[in-house]
Amino acid sequence: MNLSPALASRFASAALGHVTREYPNMLMHVLSGPEDAQTPRRLHPLFFGSYDWHSCVHGWWTLFTLLRLNPAGAEAPRIRALADELFTDANVAAELAYAARPDSRGFERPYGWAWLLKLQAELAAHDAADARRWAAALKPLAGHFAARLHAFLPIADYPVRVGTHYNTAFALRLTLDYADAHDPALAAACRAAALRWHGQDRGCQAWEPCQDEFLSPALMVAELMRRALPPADFAGWFDRFLPRIAAGEPATLLSPARVSDRSDGKIAHLDGLNLSRGWCWRAIASGLPASHPLQPVAAAAAQAHLEAALPHVTGDYMGEHWLASFALLALCEAG
Repeated sequence: MNLSPALASRFASAALGHVTREYPNMLMHVLSGPEDAQTPRRLHPLFFGSYDWHSCVHGWWTLFTLLRLNPAGAEAPRIRALADELFTDANVAAELAYAARPDSRGFERPYGWAWLLKLQAELAAHDAADARRWAAALKPLAGHFAARLHAFLPIADYPVRVGTHYNTAFALRLTLDYADAHDPALAAACRAAALRWHGQDRGCQAWEPCQDEFLSPALMVAELMRRALPPADFAGWFDRFLPRIAAGEPATLLSPARVSDRSDGKIAHLDGLNLSRGWCWRAIASGLPASHPLQPVAAAAAQAHLEAALPHVTGDYMGEHWLASFALLALCEAG
């Protein structure tokens, strides 16, 4: 299952339709006084769309990833023109000033931090001159969130294992894509935290899904450890973490979640769970030896989860403003 031209066009059109859609908007915003009561675009002149700040960040990651994969695509001129309009030094400076406020210490931690770094890593992977210009503009904001993570990880004694935005395994997994290329000290800190939090995890029970999860608490830990450990060490860790998975246990990790109402923003998270599980299963399988008994189990689980979710990436704004990013992780970045 791969990213077809038609699917790429569908995802790009959806993202172009929401990264500048200011309303509806759910702000994560601390007001220190009446002067802080501002519209989303006044507060965030770059990442004001897509219902919330972090979704706008990874909406742009979706657009730039698709632009790199298909620079001659039908949506490419619109992506470039919109990026030229918004990825300016002035807009990034305003975003940086907001993030540096004392009341913004916990703003978007850790999910938005990791996606911003993932976005910077994507732009840095482009060869085109315009992408280098956008990357240069965004770099100060990426540096800010990298510094925030440097400061946060030493005081984060415990992982957060929920299936929503506060999941620390997901944040470290995305951050490593940036840090391995651009910040070796941060990469080392992420791997140290992963080993501290999860190196001794055994016999995962996988009490999931919950009603509004879009990440698998179990599989995100496994995918982080695939990325954090030396390849020769991952299979042994995984066998201890999910010792019965080749026999189909825990069964909940192998079956897609049911989504009862896609117009409900929280319930629509479950489409994201199916996509992110598909991503994790494909990536985990790539990190195991070819002879490992999990290979056919993982392939079947990935296929089932993606087939359940891909038809619903677009169609209702509660999912459409973010799901394409997770579809891309599954289709293009697994492993």
